[in-house]
Amino acid sequence: MGSHAKAWLVEDESAREMLDRVLTERPFLLLPPLHRVPLRVGNVVELVGPSSSSKTHILIQAAITCILPKLWKGVSYGGLGHSAMFIDLDCRFDVLRFSELLNHRIMEAANGSSSKVGCHQKDSEAQFERMKPYHEELFALCMKRFLYIRCYDSSEFLRLSRTLHYRLQKEREVHGVNVHLLLIDSIGAFHWVDRGSSSFPLECDNRKSWHLQNVSEAVVQEIRRLLLVHPMLVMATKAVVLGNKYSTNELTWNYRKCSAVDNPYSRNITSSDQQLPYREYMPAAWQSFVTHRILVRATDDDLVNGEHQNNSIYLLKWLLPPLNSLDKFTVRDTGVFILS
Repeated sequence: MGSHAKAWLVEDESAREMLDRVLTERPFLLLPPLHRVPLRVGNVVELVGPSSSSKTHILIQAAITCILPKLWKGVSYGGLGHSAMFIDLDCRFDVLRFSELLNHRIMEAANGSSSKVGCHQKDSEAQFERMKPYHEELFALCMKRFLYIRCYDSSEFLRLSRTLHYRLQKEREVHGVNVHLLLIDSIGAFHWVDRGSSSFPLECDNRKSWHLQNVSEAVVQEIRRLLLVHPMLVMATKAVVLGNKYSTNELTWNYRKCSAVDNPYSRNITSSDQQLPYREYMPAAWQSFVTHRILVRATDDDLVNGEHQNNSIYLLKWLLPPLNSLDKFTVRDTGVFILS
């Protein structure tokens, strides 16, 4: 009994490590349109929607918020000051566009800081020139915190998931900050190709052939293990084809409330039990892994006046947890804006 008590008292982490762990486990709110529900590390958020529904843009804005510092050279940028890892399964990521959006956010925060102190236009322009080296330094720092990886098939994605622990550990040693966001775009990119193949061998394991279900289960298992060692928020996009039953501007958002006895880890969420305007195709291993689900789609409307003139309007609905609110938002270079 005494030995067990002494073992319990043995220090297994420093005070700094304990504070870092506690602080990262606190809930935090992302910028709109993901502001309705506080998210914690360990949550898995799935953004569902058809093509051209701003899913990737939402991921990018979340990544920019993560890599921006909260405060830099006396200017508030409202970021989290952590690293973000972006896994591109769709192979359509535009790094130049990402850098433009990051620059827009940096300049917007700097300009907002100048306007708050009441600078005249000439003084503001002069201050901007003086701050330019600092902006470039901040841009370089943020880009170092953005980790981009591209995968071309399921076997490569599985191999990556098995090495993420070492990659994240190395990045933490090099940059001194943890990876706070794991972004996957898009999780179903290889589903239909793999489904057309009865089985396929993996170079990392020649002892057996892998099927679609095996790969999904293995990827989910590896990410689960990863989250135990590297607490992160996981966000993934999933492309779907919405049914013709729902017109673009007349949406019926019906869902069945789950009873308290339902097991979220074994329940297969499909269009039949939530009456969603799309058919669920991802394997049950991934579906049970998701803790939050959001449905987004574009509308046929464009704003013709006001601050966001000529911008497309998008709709967002929280499905898991189910919320009664339906958000309208528009996308600009400086971020995503909720419409009243």
